[in-house]
Amino acid sequence: MASLAVGLILEKIASKDKDFRYMATSDLLNELQKDSFKADSDTERKVTQIVLQQLDDASGDISGLAVKCLAPLVKKVNENRVVDIADSLCNRLLTGKEQQRDIASIALKTVVAEISSGTCAQSLVVSLTPKLIKGITSPDTSTEVKSECLDILCDVLHRFGGLMTADHEKLLNALLVQLNLQRAGLRKRAIQCLATLAASMSDDLLARATISVVQILKNKDVKPDMTRTNIQMIGAFCRAVGYRFGPHLNEVVPLLISYCETASENDDELRENSLQALESFVLRCPRDVSEHTGTILNLALEYLSYDPNFTDDMDEDLNEDMDGDEEEDEESADEYSDDEDVSWKVRRAAAKCLSAVISSRPELLSTLYSKASPKLIERFREREENVKIDVFNAFIDLLRQTGSVTKGSGDSRKGGSPLYMLQQEVPKVVKSLNKQLREKSVKTKVGAFSVLKELVIVLPNCLSDHMTSLVPGIEKALNDKSSNSNLKIEALVFVRLVMASHSPSVFHPHIKALSVPVLSSVSERYYKVTAEALRVCGELVKAIRPTLDKPADFVFVPYVQPIYIAIFKRLTAQDQDQEVKECAISCMGLVISILGDQLKKELGTCLPLLLERLRNEITRLTAVKAFATIAESPLKIDLSSVLEQVVTELTTFLRKANRALRQASLGTLNALLTAYSNKISPSSYESIITELSSLISDADLHMTALALELCCTMMLDKQHHMNAGAAVRERVLPEALILVKSSLLQGQALQTLQGFFAALVQSANTSFDTLLEALLSTAKSSGSPGGPASKQAFHSIAQCVGVLCLAAGDAKCSSTVAMLINCLKGGVGNDATTLLSLLCLGEIGRRKDLSPHVNIEGVVIGSFQSPSEEIKAAASYSLGNIAVGNLSKYLPFILSQIDIQSKLQYLLLHSLKEVIARQSLDEVGKVEFQETDVQKILSLLFTHCESEEEGVRNVVAECLGKLALIEPEKLVPALKERTASSSAFTRATVVIAIKYTIVERPQPIDAYVKPCIASFLMLIKDDDRHVRRAAVSALSTAAHNKPGLVKDLLPTLLPLLYDQTVVKKELIRTVDLGPFKHTVDDGLELRKAAFECVDTLLDNCLDQIDPSVFITPHLLSGLSDHYDVKMPCHLILSKLADKCGSAVLAVQDALVEPLEKTVTNKTKPDAVKQEVDRNEDMIRSTLRAIESLHRISGEPSTRFKTFMNNVVKSGSLAEKYNAVRHESDSMVGAGDIMDMS
Repeated sequence: MASLAVGLILEKIASKDKDFRYMATSDLLNELQKDSFKADSDTERKVTQIVLQQLDDASGDISGLAVKCLAPLVKKVNENRVVDIADSLCNRLLTGKEQQRDIASIALKTVVAEISSGTCAQSLVVSLTPKLIKGITSPDTSTEVKSECLDILCDVLHRFGGLMTADHEKLLNALLVQLNLQRAGLRKRAIQCLATLAASMSDDLLARATISVVQILKNKDVKPDMTRTNIQMIGAFCRAVGYRFGPHLNEVVPLLISYCETASENDDELRENSLQALESFVLRCPRDVSEHTGTILNLALEYLSYDPNFTDDMDEDLNEDMDGDEEEDEESADEYSDDEDVSWKVRRAAAKCLSAVISSRPELLSTLYSKASPKLIERFREREENVKIDVFNAFIDLLRQTGSVTKGSGDSRKGGSPLYMLQQEVPKVVKSLNKQLREKSVKTKVGAFSVLKELVIVLPNCLSDHMTSLVPGIEKALNDKSSNSNLKIEALVFVRLVMASHSPSVFHPHIKALSVPVLSSVSERYYKVTAEALRVCGELVKAIRPTLDKPADFVFVPYVQPIYIAIFKRLTAQDQDQEVKECAISCMGLVISILGDQLKKELGTCLPLLLERLRNEITRLTAVKAFATIAESPLKIDLSSVLEQVVTELTTFLRKANRALRQASLGTLNALLTAYSNKISPSSYESIITELSSLISDADLHMTALALELCCTMMLDKQHHMNAGAAVRERVLPEALILVKSSLLQGQALQTLQGFFAALVQSANTSFDTLLEALLSTAKSSGSPGGPASKQAFHSIAQCVGVLCLAAGDAKCSSTVAMLINCLKGGVGNDATTLLSLLCLGEIGRRKDLSPHVNIEGVVIGSFQSPSEEIKAAASYSLGNIAVGNLSKYLPFILSQIDIQSKLQYLLLHSLKEVIARQSLDEVGKVEFQETDVQKILSLLFTHCESEEEGVRNVVAECLGKLALIEPEKLVPALKERTASSSAFTRATVVIAIKYTIVERPQPIDAYVKPCIASFLMLIKDDDRHVRRAAVSALSTAAHNKPGLVKDLLPTLLPLLYDQTVVKKELIRTVDLGPFKHTVDDGLELRKAAFECVDTLLDNCLDQIDPSVFITPHLLSGLSDHYDVKMPCHLILSKLADKCGSAVLAVQDALVEPLEKTVTNKTKPDAVKQEVDRNEDMIRSTLRAIESLHRISGEPSTRFKTFMNNVVKSGSLAEKYNAVRHESDSMVGAGDIMDMS
């Protein structure tokens, strides 16, 4: 059928009528684009012939259509035909007339772009390459043909460079010659070709090419044009091959620096090219350029102010008072103009080179503040606008790098720290930017606000002393008729950020000046300006009345009506953007919650309007949050007109599918019931409780915690607690009893569940005995809803029982303990009953002294003889927790038993660990340890440091660590002394012990640990791998919890840590298992721990890490290692791609091979399900890392692009990759939502 249609079309194409030919060619194009098009050999030949003929048509429209026909045609015809088409086009290009040549060039580029890689591409390359080389090198070829040949060759190399290996040397020789041509256009194209070729060239050829170019650069007699071309070539090579160019830097960098410094006064282009090449070295070869970074930084700073044609004494100017006549400043800046002056290009290249150093060298941050920061601030007054924007961007990069590096280290404004140094620069920054805010140029003002915005994000509360000088600039930006929406948005975002991060009193003198332009911006037509203005209004409201419980220092009443009217106007408007509607609702919620007592008349109009928005599906989530804000207000706003309707709406939202809506509704209901319980009807309570019962499950523990919290609020409500308690007992309790058996129950949900049982026993005559029986029966393996309880559930049930007994009072508590002891004494019941009884006694004993119950310790220790490991562990836990309730009685008993009972030492040590752990967590309990107890415990623990059993050593380490938190002055020196012990077991134990002392919150022990932590962490180079593993783990904990403890030691520790990531052959052994041999890698756990430690350091100590030193070779080796090592390496790679993109981009080529090997790995046909699942997890993990590489801003390497197109985005991987991308996008989206909230 296709052949018949094509036959008719081909007849029409032969027509002499131009319109007929055009229509027929258009029909042919449509036919070729159909998926169903298939042609026999004869039709293929005819169509190909006709399309090639049409390229020569006198009508440009028809030849243009013929070129379009080639795109689908080369995909539909056989391989030989494609080669024939390419040959024909190439001949026309080389020998045809001018018009033919132009069309042939476009057509050939189309063929190269559309052809798929494979055998067809291989044949095409074999056919085309010699012809293109001839076209480039032949002395008879015209400049135009040479230019087209170079363009096409660049496309061919870009797509199929890897298939042309055999011709690389010929191509290199042919192209290097082109760098010496007279025509600049040809030299430029030759540079592009060589750079594209370099990406797939071998290291030997790359070295040859580089040496060839460097030799020309060393010859100072070469014409300036040629020198510039060769410098551009060096930069292009580096950008194309990244880290592979590193070995040549020692020769190239000094050459370029000397050219920069010795170039003639008029040769600004040479300086620009040199700086651009140096920038590419910094970004693409971060490891090898390290030793030259200081020199490059100094050079960039020197040329940042290079302006030989414009004399201006900067220093004098900076010391002047900048409050002079702004118009005069603007005129003087515009006085000098010279179209031939291109020195601005040098300054721009210097600014970009400086940016590259800033963004790729976080470890140089302090140096950058002392050297680069003052220079950048000085250059804010650059006269060329484009350069000025680059200077702003460089300073913004410096601020972002500061934010990234200091994020995990808290407020480290100590002398010498980056934040401290930035704080010192703030007055100069503000003074200089104030002048820029008075400039005429909108672009300059936008740039200035961008810098201020970033400054406030990195250093909150830094502008308190400077608001007076900044307000006129803000006013001008918002009021000026020449301001565009971009400037207004930047100014409003800055105002919002500065208001949110500074004390309200800072703004009180300026409220009048700021409120007028902000409120007028609320009525702007452009929705983004309006939305941002509404957000600023929210901050403005908080600023004018910061405290509601005491009289305000600031007279806010005059501003209430103008703010309310402006927002109300936006709230009532229907025909506006969704973002504006949401901002208006949120802002009105804030206005009512803070200024509601001044708006009593207006509430009658405004609250029903918010209720209307609550009923609207588009705006309901924002309205729910607005009502929560109002309900939490200390002003106790009168909501009686809408309260019942709001509660009804919120109750219906609890059954909606939208999780965010359910979550917000629970929070708002809790706030409303807390504030307005006396105005809510009992029927509403019952409706809420009915809905809550369906939300309690382990499928969503966060939602469950919120639902249980709401239940507690209702049961504690004096007015309704009788009804609420009964309804909760009937509907919610059964769900809670199923939940308590879940193995997933933990954290906030478990705490709230405990509070729920305590509230239930105190409300509405709920019987304690019934509740206790219900809780205990959930542990029975059958007969209770929700199936048998998990082992984890026994701990949850026991905690709930402990809280329940305490809430019920002493008598009930005592009878329960007696009942539990009887269960243990009589040996009645199964293992589950014994296990639960022991855990319950422990939980009650921890909260209450159980010494009145005679010989309870003997009963518990009797369970140590049980054959069940779980019962032994529970008895150990129970004994330790009972001892917490009465240390003076039970601690000596435990210590004496450890001495006597050698077989039970492990369990008794666990009991001791419980005692010490509880004391170190409990501030009040610290005084309860007697001096003699501590001595006894210490001597006992140090004796067991050398135990053969790893389990015993781990418990001893934890006990020592927790005890050190209580008695740091004794323990820390004792632990340090043992780091030099001859026993490896002791050394490992004390290092693990020090790990347990490094907790997140500040502790007195920190002062004792910091001076001597090096003694523990330097054991990372110990001979014993167990000690090294312990030291790596301790370093990881310190970096996570208290990075300040280890930051100064990292220059020494990092090389030792990196050494632990290397596969060590001496740790690999072969075990002979008879029929087969098994290889065991004893170093695997250590390598995995080392990479996980690096992952933690990247979060909190980024400024101490040179990413390029770690990536090559350590990360590359990890990406090819065992499954357990690859997983953390993928996470590290994603983190580095996000934080140090340029360093990763520089080695992107080298990353492709290990990633490709992992992502294309197939399991054996007889693999078990576990192996298949592990492999799938590994592939997903690799794809996440690949997606993070794909997200890096900047030009990816050719090899990575090919890998993405041919492997990741094709075949079975494409679907998995899309799923990972979707997951990644949704996480970014969720992050944005969290930021906004």
